[in-house]
Amino acid sequence: MHDFSFFSNFAGMNKKELRKLMRGIRESRREDAVPGQGEDVMPAELEALTRYLSRWHTLLLYWSMPDEVCTHSLVERLHREGHRVLLPRVVSDTEMTLHAYAGREQMSPGAFGILEPLTPAIDIASLRRGRDAAGVVPGMAFDAAGHRLGRGKGYYDRLLQQLPLIHKIGLCHDWQMVAQVPTDEHDVWMDKVVVVKNA
Repeated sequence: MHDFSFFSNFAGMNKKELRKLMRGIRESRREDAVPGQGEDVMPAELEALTRYLSRWHTLLLYWSMPDEVCTHSLVERLHREGHRVLLPRVVSDTEMTLHAYAGREQMSPGAFGILEPLTPAIDIASLRRGRDAAGVVPGMAFDAAGHRLGRGKGYYDRLLQQLPLIHKIGLCHDWQMVAQVPTDEHDVWMDKVVVVKNA
């Protein structure tokens, strides 16, 4: 059971206020970070997520930013196991495209300095609205009901609206779980949230 006692005082925040709060928490955690935690470390929660995802052949994942749960080993393991792993590439101020992961040698820095695949974009219509796929999605904050707070650009909401049948899994650190995320009608909810416990 997650302890929401600290965040209960912030339940009435709007999205802008909650993003500001989460950025402050992120910065304070960055200052307290212990050097040496590499991306090859696979927390128990990600081990369990790997097993959970094994039921789907097509997986929409993401190459994590430094302040997100590190997904690099997750991406590589699922790719090695024969899954069709798709990663997003930011192509404009409003749009992401999906590309098959083909190893780190087929990646290059893209928007926001994130490594993105160099493989051709796939036709999203070919995913049958996500009927046979699962997606793991980052966010600034999540709540127990599956509401997600993004960074404010709406990239994932627009992408996921094109895949209404995809099984959606939010992935976050424990400090990113809050009592309530404010929502708008265009927001896409998660079916499940996986929380990685931090020391």
